[in-house]
Amino acid sequence: MKKLALCGAVALSLSACAGGMNGGTTGNNNQNNIVTQYPVEATMLNIYTKARSQSLVATVGNQSASADITITPKGSMVFNNKSVQGAEVNTINKTNNQITDQSVVINYFTLNPLIFHGFTDSSGEYSLATQTTTIPKMATVGSSSQLLTEDIYADSSKRKKTGTYKQDWSLTRDTNNTAWFCIETSQNLLLANDPDGTSSECYKINNRGDILDSKVTINQPTSNGLRTILFTSR
Repeated sequence: MKKLALCGAVALSLSACAGGMNGGTTGNNNQNNIVTQYPVEATMLNIYTKARSQSLVATVGNQSASADITITPKGSMVFNNKSVQGAEVNTINKTNNQITDQSVVINYFTLNPLIFHGFTDSSGEYSLATQTTTIPKMATVGSSSQLLTEDIYADSSKRKKTGTYKQDWSLTRDTNNTAWFCIETSQNLLLANDPDGTSSECYKINNRGDILDSKVTINQPTSNGLRTILFTSR
């Protein structure tokens, strides 16, 4: 699935490149009431496939950047000659409260089990995803795994490949009863030096997979070394 389109919110400043949801399965607690397992599949369903909205903000240099993101389920669709489900991600990027760009992406997936197949976006990009592992129902704090490899094409003809990315997930403890679930996206593997760098989308969750908070970290190479930009919920 496509990483959040925050590059536009950062570009002008760098001259470069979530509300609560319904829950899932309850995680295990030990005798000290510390949650040791969290529902990974339910969390990903809440993040990527269900209706929600979130606003993220960051300070880049002396400018403010923001992204208003709305996810809308699209129901049954056809993608790459397969019957799938779709969810639209509408992102409005602003710098100093002025709109700089807007993107509309549709992520395509099937259920039972949850498998991501790719995305299309309003620029014409067309992606095919190969999920490398099964998304677990439950995972223990400290777990991590490869998720998918995604090939990006300039359009649906798939004649020109513009990028290849890998995505991994990880689960780390926040408090005794919350955790951070993160999706890490690699740099473009087709480039020796990707100006967009890497990104990490992290969601604070409880033992039902409800989204309590979110943050996105972008690591971009610059002429002065690596620059890290942190977007947080507002």
